[in-house]
Amino acid sequence: MDLTESGAEQAFRVDVRAWLAAHKPPLPMPPGDSAEGFPVHRAWEQELFDAGWAVVSWPEAYGGRDASLWEWLIFEEEYYAAGLPQRVGQNGIFLLAPTLFEFGTDDQRERILRRMARLEDVWCQGWSEPDAGSDLAGIKSRATRDEAAGGWRLTGQKTWTTRGAFCTHLFGLFRTDPEAERHRGMTYFLVDLRAAGVTVRPVDKLDGDAGFAEVFFEDVFVPDADVLGGVNRGWEVAMATTGSERGLSLRSPGRFAAVVARLIALYRERAAAGAVDDPTLRLEVADCWMEAEAYRLATDMTVTRLAAGERPGPESSLNKVWWSEMDIHLHETALRLLGDRGDLEGQWSRGYQFALAGPIYAGTNEIQRNVIAERVLGMPRK
Repeated sequence: MDLTESGAEQAFRVDVRAWLAAHKPPLPMPPGDSAEGFPVHRAWEQELFDAGWAVVSWPEAYGGRDASLWEWLIFEEEYYAAGLPQRVGQNGIFLLAPTLFEFGTDDQRERILRRMARLEDVWCQGWSEPDAGSDLAGIKSRATRDEAAGGWRLTGQKTWTTRGAFCTHLFGLFRTDPEAERHRGMTYFLVDLRAAGVTVRPVDKLDGDAGFAEVFFEDVFVPDADVLGGVNRGWEVAMATTGSERGLSLRSPGRFAAVVARLIALYRERAAAGAVDDPTLRLEVADCWMEAEAYRLATDMTVTRLAAGERPGPESSLNKVWWSEMDIHLHETALRLLGDRGDLEGQWSRGYQFALAGPIYAGTNEIQRNVIAERVLGMPRK
């Protein structure tokens, strides 16, 4: 694994850094999960797209730069080092798009990808249901064939749909063969949330932002052209999406490197002021740096394998457990440093609240440990 940047990669980094310095919006931006903040984030991401920075690793035909995965990692490092927030279009760009590249038709890619990258269409993920959270195989929402209309009729409910209150489209699993075994008989659909029969109901978080939504489907028509990967092949397609969600694309090392840099700066500030009474905090900050560095190196190893033509596998569950628990550790350490000031430091407090959800979304860490035990370590099922 050669981690030396080439001349072209160094030039790419310089270009990214210069453009972001000249064009980034006023910071901090309002929360992207709020009614007032979402349009601000959307406009910023549209500016990224228009300048060719929204999806650098995509083909130019879809708005990208044909950049390598190494260059994508460089972009992510510079993006977060500039203090910029997570992308409100991330579920489409980082989860659905890789699945479209692998399983989509030419027509689907032509219709969807550029509009997704520019946030003309904003996508959310419709997997969890009231009785099927991390147990994705337990979904009950159904799709019934409508032969005359050339499509399907969707019925059911999805819940905990991240940013669903602001999205225009949803990708999700529905049962097309209710008699099949649990992991079979499901189909992956691409759904316009403005279609007749769709009801989106926002779910407020404790901080007051509408970060989630419930989505109800009552005889919602979806044409055959919006089936992704084939009828009754939904589980296979969904596993490709979960590989992106738990592994490489959703949480890049650059995000955590930026948080660690802020944490180190906070420690130095508090120590210089004589406000660090607990000597173990210095060790905690060092541990946080080592965890973020280990994650960066693990990601570099994954990119090396992908560049050699390999596919991500169940080891993405290892990534998910690592980054979700590391995120909590980073923010808990910051709040310990702040002490009585903790509640007054909005960025760290909000970051901590968000980090607490990490071991739950993208499949709970309990489920991920089962996957690791059975599919990575080869341990028998109990």
